[in-house]
Amino acid sequence: MNIFAEFSERVRVALGQLALKTSDGSAPDLSRVTVESPRDPAHGDLATNAAMVLSKQVGMKPRDLAEQLSAKLSQDADIIDVSIAGPGFINLRLAPSVWQAILADVVAKGADFGRANLGAGKKVNVEYVSANPTGPMHVGHTRGAVVGDALANLLAYAGYEVVREYYINDAGSQIDTLAQSAFLRYREALGDDIGEIPAGLYPGDYLVPIGKKLAAEHGDALKAMDEAAWIAVVKPATIAAMMDMIREDLAQLNVKHDVFFSEKTLHDHTDNQASKIDEMLDALRGDGLIYEGTLPPPKGQLPDDWEDREQTLFRASDYGDDTDRALKKSDGSYTYFAADVAYFRDKFLRGFDEMIYVLGADHGGYVKRLQAVGKAVSGGKSEVIVRLCQLVKLYRAGEPVKMSKRSGDFITLREVVDEVGRDPVRFMMLFRKNDAPLDFDFQKVTEQSKDNPVFYVQYGNARCHSVMRQAAEELPDLDLSDEALRSADLSLLDDSGELELMAKMAVWPKIVEAAAETHEPHRVAFYLHDLASSLHGHWNRGKEMPHLRFIHADNPKLTLARLALIRAVSKVIASGLTILGVDAPEEMR
Repeated sequence: MNIFAEFSERVRVALGQLALKTSDGSAPDLSRVTVESPRDPAHGDLATNAAMVLSKQVGMKPRDLAEQLSAKLSQDADIIDVSIAGPGFINLRLAPSVWQAILADVVAKGADFGRANLGAGKKVNVEYVSANPTGPMHVGHTRGAVVGDALANLLAYAGYEVVREYYINDAGSQIDTLAQSAFLRYREALGDDIGEIPAGLYPGDYLVPIGKKLAAEHGDALKAMDEAAWIAVVKPATIAAMMDMIREDLAQLNVKHDVFFSEKTLHDHTDNQASKIDEMLDALRGDGLIYEGTLPPPKGQLPDDWEDREQTLFRASDYGDDTDRALKKSDGSYTYFAADVAYFRDKFLRGFDEMIYVLGADHGGYVKRLQAVGKAVSGGKSEVIVRLCQLVKLYRAGEPVKMSKRSGDFITLREVVDEVGRDPVRFMMLFRKNDAPLDFDFQKVTEQSKDNPVFYVQYGNARCHSVMRQAAEELPDLDLSDEALRSADLSLLDDSGELELMAKMAVWPKIVEAAAETHEPHRVAFYLHDLASSLHGHWNRGKEMPHLRFIHADNPKLTLARLALIRAVSKVIASGLTILGVDAPEEMR
């Protein structure tokens, strides 16, 4: 049961009973009528803007319309109080039976309570991480990995058909540099004195095992080859080894992709066929989306690949970008952007309705051009959504952390996970909006206190299971099965703390839909913290007022009802944590 959808429909029915008409005699447009939680819970349980948004259409003062609508809503047995606030907002207070019905729904559906069909099977591609395979995952990649993975989980829970994708940047000069760096480590493995790593090559120790493996497989044979020959051997072997390492790093975060898409395949000419980039250029040329021309110089410092010569240009400015974009240089070589366009076209041809890119903050300049590509190539049929992840600053007890033992110049994902665990990393990366900077303190995310959000939420779930275990010990003859909990007399739950927990759970379906619609998984983390706070608050009240405790040996009916409440809270917390990719422990030590 989605309480907001339910009472939105009741407000519409009440409006229909008023037989309102616009100046031309038609029925008013109700599309802007909403039912939401009021900003101040003291005002009521729900609020509607109906009188405010319809008054002009029907030629009435908002307050007058609100009074008429309030009179109709007061006749609803599930609404125990209707009040008008300000110029015409209507606040509703609901009967306890409404919240008890919500609780019954949670107990009946369990993990499926809140699961939505918002996506209706729409195909969505979520591309995230997509780091160059030139080194281990670092903390900057970590945030994008977690945000992308949680967003994919959220969309799947909301009814979308989701494909999780990683774009492997395995073409370009940085891959040649990687191969040269690995070859140097290969020589080192054979006993050569390589001295200090030359500037421009990758110095990290993570290439040492790759060099040793090359030496074991090829002996000194590669040293006898010219560069073109050995690089043809070293490059694919190094990329494969780096991607294995990246997959292992991501597995530490429980991040898994369905597709690893190779950029190189966009450039390849297989069986004498045109490359995917050439196919893209032909298709765009046929649609009138590219032309031969020159671009004005960009403001500020000129990029290395800028040319004041005629190039093949994409009409990006016709689709919302700041300028047209080069796809092919005057010497006939492709630009990096050409591969981006061909990659989007490949996704479009695979049938995706939405393409979501989770990128680092340094890719902010790509947003408009990617959206322009989406509009042009798909003819407006597919939507491009970009989510940027701001930087993460690492601290230990308030002091900045800068150096890495493994890479030498940055903190790796694995180092962070090894020190604090997967759950704190994932939850805290989602406890801020993705485009807000994040401070991550190793000490704070592992302390067991209410000031640590991930502990606070997980402890809430563990506390629920602790109550169930205690009940089984104290009341061994009481049936605590799901079937028994579903048949509990929930009308016995009328304390304000119990009603607050039910009301909080009632919001969960709306949180799922709103987070999925806005592509903001942090909303789930915020909600779980709020729900856990209500649980812990009610628990503490029970310590001071014994009659509010969950277990009463002399009143099994009341105990069963309260255990149904506890079980429901646990189910909702576990569902939310699953979306975030965080464990829901039943016990914490």
